[in-house]
Amino acid sequence: METMQIKTRHLAVFVETAQRMSVGKAAAALGLSQPAATRTLRELEAALDRPLLAREGRGIRLTPAGEEFCRHAAASLAALRRGVDAVQDLASGGRAALRIGALPTVSARIMPKVAAGFLADTGALLTIVTGENTVLLERLARGELDVVVGRLAAPERMFGLSFEHLYSEEVRFVVRRGHPLADTHAFAPADIAAFPVIMPTPGSVIRPFVERLLITLAVPEPERRIESVSDSFGRAFLRETNAVWIISEGVVADEIAAGAFVALPVDTAETRGAVGLTLRADQDRPPLLDAFGRALRAATAARRASQ
Repeated sequence: METMQIKTRHLAVFVETAQRMSVGKAAAALGLSQPAATRTLRELEAALDRPLLAREGRGIRLTPAGEEFCRHAAASLAALRRGVDAVQDLASGGRAALRIGALPTVSARIMPKVAAGFLADTGALLTIVTGENTVLLERLARGELDVVVGRLAAPERMFGLSFEHLYSEEVRFVVRRGHPLADTHAFAPADIAAFPVIMPTPGSVIRPFVERLLITLAVPEPERRIESVSDSFGRAFLRETNAVWIISEGVVADEIAAGAFVALPVDTAETRGAVGLTLRADQDRPPLLDAFGRALRAATAARRASQ
C-alpha cells in the first residue's frame, strides 16, 4: 500500500464522487473532465490496493472499503479546510468565526433571534449562507461550513453526518391578500392549477413532499410554474401577481401573521418534517458551536412557547 502517493486531489475527487454517486457530476463540480476524475480515482484505488467504487445498475456505489475510507477522507479534507481558515483568521487579526448554512425557512423565521443571541454571548464573527439543502450539505461535508440548520435530509444525503431535531414544520400553499382563491368559499385544491405556481426546485429538500401531496390532492401538474427557493423573489412575485407559492411555513410566517399573505385551506400534514442541526459526525465541536446551539435552542423554545 503506497499511502504516501495519496494527494489532496485524490481525496477531493473521491469524496465528491461519494457524495454525488456520480463521477461525471463530481468532475463537473470540481472543474475537471470526467476522464481526469476517473484516472484520479483509479490512482487512489491502486494506492490503497482496494476497490472503493463498484457498478450498480446504471450508477455506482461505495464498496465496504470505500465507505470506511470516505469517512476518513472527508474528515481529512474538513480538517485541512479548518486549518487553512485558522491561518487566515490569524492573518486577519485572529477573530473567532462560525460559518452557518441555513435554509430559507430558518433564515426568515428564527435566525435573526439566534444571531442576536449568539453575538451577545460571544461577540464572534458569524457568517450565514442561505441556499438549497443539497448545496449546503455538500459545503458542510467539505468543511466549508461548520453547521447546517434546516430540514432533515434524505437518508442517502446523511452519510457521515449527524442530526439534532429542534422542531417540525409543514409546507403551505400561500397567496396574496385579495387573491381570487382567498376570497372564494368553494375552494378546491385542483383550482390551484389555473394560476401561476412557484414550486420548490427539484434539488430542494421539500420538493418530494410537495410532489407527493399534489398527487394525493389530485392537483394537475401546473403548466405555468416557476421553480425557485429564493424567498425574496417569492415574496415580490406573490405581491404583484395571482401566483400560488408552495413553500415551508417558516418562510412566510410573518406575512401570514400580518395579513399580507393568506394560507389556502389545504391539508399539508403529510409534508411535516423535522428541522434541526446537521453536523459532520466526525468533527470536533468548537466552543463557538456550543454557543450557537444554545442561542438556537433558546430561539426555538421561544417560538414553541408563542404558538
